[in-house]
Amino acid sequence: MNTPRQQVLVETRFAEKDSALLLEALRLLSSHPELSQRQLSQALGLSLGKTHYVLHALLDKGLLKAENFRRNDNKMAYAYLLTPKGIKEKLAMTRAFLSRKEAEFEALHATIERLRHEVQRLQPLETAIDAAPFEPR
Repeated sequence: MNTPRQQVLVETRFAEKDSALLLEALRLLSSHPELSQRQLSQALGLSLGKTHYVLHALLDKGLLKAENFRRNDNKMAYAYLLTPKGIKEKLAMTRAFLSRKEAEFEALHATIERLRHEVQRLQPLETAIDAAPFEPR
């Protein structure tokens, strides 16, 4: 059972993952509005059902609108167009995503520096251990 703090961390990770997924869907559809659900699911690496869910979440939030058009093979299809609200939300999500990734980068950079210093500090000890003869008791 998770503590309240652990539960918040779990929910935050899921929210970040969903946010990243919605942002990626918006990015793909803004540059390729003619993508079918199947093509979008392949591009996102999701099942068709999950992609349907994502599309309807974006449509329900008013971030996308679907317009009918006729394809070359005379079949009806949808073009998924970002609404003005969708464009603003995509920008806000992109800023938030970039901010998170920059913070992760800084934390990773600090960890790398700490590890480099640790390796430098332990290197003489390793050399001494390698130079000392091993004598079992």
